[in-house]
Amino acid sequence: MDPEASAAFFDALPLRERFDDLARPGAYSPMPDDWLVGAADIEGSTALIRSGAYKTVNTIGAAVISAQINAHAGLAFPYVFGGDGAVFAVPPREAETARAALGATRRWALAEFGVTLRAAAATVAEIRAEGREVAVARYRASRGADYAMFSGGGVSWLEAEMKAGRFEAPIAPEGARPDLTGLSCRWTPMEARFGKILSLVVLPSPDADPSEVAATLGELIAIEEELERTGNPIPQTGPSYRWPPEGLELEAKASRGDKPLWKRKAQLWFETLLALFFFRTGMKAGEFDPGHYCRVTAANVDFRKFDDGLKMTIDCDPETRKRIGALLDRAAERGLLRYGLFEQDAAIMTCIVPSITEDDHVHFVDGAAGGYTAAATMIKAGGA
Repeated sequence: MDPEASAAFFDALPLRERFDDLARPGAYSPMPDDWLVGAADIEGSTALIRSGAYKTVNTIGAAVISAQINAHAGLAFPYVFGGDGAVFAVPPREAETARAALGATRRWALAEFGVTLRAAAATVAEIRAEGREVAVARYRASRGADYAMFSGGGVSWLEAEMKAGRFEAPIAPEGARPDLTGLSCRWTPMEARFGKILSLVVLPSPDADPSEVAATLGELIAIEEELERTGNPIPQTGPSYRWPPEGLELEAKASRGDKPLWKRKAQLWFETLLALFFFRTGMKAGEFDPGHYCRVTAANVDFRKFDDGLKMTIDCDPETRKRIGALLDRAAERGLLRYGLFEQDAAIMTCIVPSITEDDHVHFVDGAAGGYTAAATMIKAGGA
C-alpha cells in the first residue's frame, strides 16, 4: 500500500451501524503493514482494584488514550479502552510521536500514583511475522461518536509479549508529562437498575471454527440486545453528578501540569461546583446545554466492544444473566471460547471531553468493583 493510502486507511473505513455485524470476521479490514500498534496496561492492577483503587486504575487506562488523542491532534485513529490499559494504532508518520506519548504516560503514572504502566509498540508487519493478524472496524455508537474494534489476535499477542518484556516503549525521563487535556472522571457511579452490572470478557479459543464463534457471539448479542437500552448502564437522561466529585483528585493529577496539586484541586473545586449549578438547574450557558450534554453522554458510551474478543459492561436482570451464563457454558464446553464474568452493583465512567459544546466526547465504561480486570482474571484462573 502506498504511503498516502496507508495514512488514509482508517478514515476510509465504513461506519458500522449494527453492533452484531462486528461478530463476523468479514466486518474487519486488515491494517496496513506499516502502521504501529501500541498497548499499555497496569502492572499489579488486580491488587490495586482489591485495595479500592478502581477509579485510579480506570483513569490511568484512559490516560493512555487521552495522551495519544492530544499528541496526534485532529487525527482519527483506532483505540480501545480495556479497564486497566488500552490499545491503539497509528500510521507510520505518527509512530515516534506515539512512542513519546506512551513513554510520557508511563512516567506520569509512576510519578503521580507510584504505578508501573507497562507499554509496548510494534508494527503490524512485525505482528504478522509471528502469524497473527491485526484487522479493524469502526462502530458508530451514536451520531457524535464512533469506536474502533480489533480482530485477528494480533493485539492480544502484542499484549502478551508486552508482559514478557518485549517491544517495550521506553519510559520518558523524569519530569516528562503527557498532555491529558480533556481527561476527567466526575460522574457519580451508576447503580444497577435491573439487577447487577455484568462485566464480561469473551475470548475465542485458538483452534475454534471462526464461523461457529461468530454464530455464538451473535446469539449472545441477541440476548443482550433484549435488555432495556441494550444493557447500556447509563440512563438515557445521562449519569448523575454530585459535588465534590469522587474523581476530583484524579483529574487534578491528570491536568495540573506544572502547578502544585493543591492549586489545581482548588481550581477544580470551583469549576465542578459551577458545573453542579448548571446540571441541577438545567440552565444553559452560551452554547452549553447541560441537558443535551447529559443525553449525548449516555449515547456515546463504549459499554460494549470487540478487542480480539467481546467485552461488555451491561445492566442485566437475573433471568438474562442466567441465559447469558448458560449460552457461554455450552460454548465453553464445546471448546469454542473462554470467558470471565464479574458481577457488581454499579458502573463507573471515565471521560475524554475535548469540548463541552461539541458532541464528539467519548466515555469509557467499566464495572465499579473490578470490571474487565476482574473478569479477565477469572479467565486466567480457568473458571467463570
